[in-house]
Amino acid sequence: MLLLNACGSSSPKKDNLSLVKPDVIAQRPQQRSQFTEHNSVDHSKVVYSGVFPKPMALEPAVDFWRKTYAIWPRSQVAVHDDRYLDIVYEVVTVPGNVGEGLTIEQKEFVSQRREYWKSQLAGLEAKLRYGAELNAHDRHVINKYESTGKPLSFINGASDRVRTQRGTRERFKRGLEISGRYDRQFRKIFREAGLPEDFAYLPHVESSFQVAAKSSAGAVGLWQFTKSAAKTFIPGHDSVDRRMDPIVSANGAARYLSHAYGKLGNWPTAVTSYNHGIGGMKRAQNQIGPDFTRIVEQYDGPAFGFASRNYYAQFLAAREIASNPQQYYSEGILYETPGDNSQLLAYK
Repeated sequence: MLLLNACGSSSPKKDNLSLVKPDVIAQRPQQRSQFTEHNSVDHSKVVYSGVFPKPMALEPAVDFWRKTYAIWPRSQVAVHDDRYLDIVYEVVTVPGNVGEGLTIEQKEFVSQRREYWKSQLAGLEAKLRYGAELNAHDRHVINKYESTGKPLSFINGASDRVRTQRGTRERFKRGLEISGRYDRQFRKIFREAGLPEDFAYLPHVESSFQVAAKSSAGAVGLWQFTKSAAKTFIPGHDSVDRRMDPIVSANGAARYLSHAYGKLGNWPTAVTSYNHGIGGMKRAQNQIGPDFTRIVEQYDGPAFGFASRNYYAQFLAAREIASNPQQYYSEGILYETPGDNSQLLAYK
């Protein structure tokens, strides 16, 4: 999975960098689910309140990322609509031995499935426009839209919205194991900064807890700071790159998120700014208003693409999985610890 760029495309200015501790974030989350079986959970009825709200309109996206992180293995690829994530046309299994990266042949297979669906949807759109006869495959696609309550008009342009998403179950599980090294320290950092402790889960979205992670935009480390953001939020003049230190950069993330909340006023928008930048999210608020759901649905800023629209939903999904791993990993998680000892947390 492509790593997301920490702090996004717009770095905050160096003004008013003192930690902001609004009263609302002093409330500890009480919304962790206690489900026992994943298949028995109706996630559409789970509505979080408090510091990390989950608007009902975001549930399709959160469910998509739950599947990406914890259900679909790396050998499976979902072909889906990039705006309406409850529209998944198919989940295909990549042929051959599938490693962390795909071979040229495997990438070509995925590309062919994407092009197939683009062609099918373009043909269906034309048939609906001219009233042509529909075949069984066409009706199957229409049923997908109708079952989610979407009007058939949404099929217009659907061929341009086809996207593929590879499963990351193994990678997320490995991130859970590594997170044992840092969870207690990260929670202490956020707690002492007056922030929600569950920000300790954010590296699942950023880097899968890979300390040496690097993005195409130049963000590095477990918390994926760019150089420009690090100058502001990870001050220091050490000869080593402080972004590679998980604890130092966790303190930087706390400074950033506190500053972002002070500028943007709510956590969904502040969390999204970790990907899109504070300036970018402020422009979204100025154009659309403060309602985060409306921003996700309506904002069309040039850099506000798939990654930014989905960033908060990804965080919610990662938080749900990491706080209730027994729902998704019945085989147990071998949590690593700050020492060299590992602790097997097995579920029955």
